[in-house]
Amino acid sequence: MSSESISSSDFVVTGRRNGGRRKRSVPVAIEPRKDRERRPRGERRRQVDPTTCEKDYNEEEILFMKAMDQYKRSNRRPFPTWSEVLEVLYSLGYRKTEEATALPGLPVVPAVES
Repeated sequence: MSSESISSSDFVVTGRRNGGRRKRSVPVAIEPRKDRERRPRGERRRQVDPTTCEKDYNEEEILFMKAMDQYKRSNRRPFPTWSEVLEVLYSLGYRKTEEATALPGLPVVPAVES
């Protein structure tokens, strides 16, 4: 086939987006939450729900989780720094009263005498 036999009416140039396919009008399902209000855009659902985890939390742990959640919401800080976490602990009344002990889960290293 030579280029002389093709006329401009034999082909159509389409946009390159979507591989040249045209958008079709396809019916969309109705929003199921019509009667309920949607959250404003950007506001994520952040709830402390101890029942979603396998661990049974004690009162102090739940109190800390709720305090952290309240801090994150009121300060719009989804990922607080360690300094901010320490501030929340201080606000709950925690203070260092004893010497440090070994961290949980780490092997005990014997003290080296000099």
